[in-house]
Amino acid sequence: MSRTDVSAIVVSYQTGPRLKECLYALDADPNVSEIILVDNGNPDEMTAWVASFTNRRENMSVLSGHGNIGFGAAVNLGERQASSPHILVINPDAVLRWKSLTHMQDAATELAVPWIIGGKIIDIFGREERGGRRKELTLFRAMTRTFGWNTWTLEHTPSPDEAVEMPVISGAFFLTSKDSFAALSGFDEDYFLHVEDIDLCRRCREAGGRVLYEPRAAALHYGSTSDAPNRVVRGHKADSLAHYFRKFAKGAMGRAIVEICVPLIRLGLWVKGR
Repeated sequence: MSRTDVSAIVVSYQTGPRLKECLYALDADPNVSEIILVDNGNPDEMTAWVASFTNRRENMSVLSGHGNIGFGAAVNLGERQASSPHILVINPDAVLRWKSLTHMQDAATELAVPWIIGGKIIDIFGREERGGRRKELTLFRAMTRTFGWNTWTLEHTPSPDEAVEMPVISGAFFLTSKDSFAALSGFDEDYFLHVEDIDLCRRCREAGGRVLYEPRAAALHYGSTSDAPNRVVRGHKADSLAHYFRKFAKGAMGRAIVEICVPLIRLGLWVKGR
């Protein structure tokens, strides 16, 4: 398989000028053969710029007019239009580092379907951001993280030097194959925003697949460039966490514990957002 067979999917909602940097980096990367922008709703100025950018490139398409359908549903929409064997999902405020896809595709060479490979996400100071590599999500870890005690994410631990198994990687930047995505039935669209990546990684592992973290692949992530109220985002996160724990709860006791913990998680997110 040629390493140029990668369709990049970018989901954009009320995204500012960082989207331009994202698209320029993808357009310049020799491993990206196709760019699909799923427009969940953008400012008029950005929509006009994207139209001009797209008209000058045969390998880029824009899907729009569907409204804000959420992140997972938008990725699923983009993936159905993708023509390449490999799929890169990357946030609109993230800039792909040169040769990252080469490292990710090398790591995927011997993997059987389904597989997912995440990369390092760094901030503007070159520091590893939270969420690129994580442990399995449990109620305990969600509760402690919500109230300020991080027992879940691994950015505070030494970074590996090469690709390693990882329970959870970030939906902001990952590579998979169309066959893998199809085998997993894509993202669960009952998540509007947040946690859908955790769900996808869990289903991949439970299906006998592998989730890897490749630290030699990286993306610069600006973060918080979407014009969406913080309280709305935290509300979506609370809803998504509730859906996740209800979905995977085992037995009557497990479901009862989830119903006790969900209001506490909501409270913690509300307090953090004040």
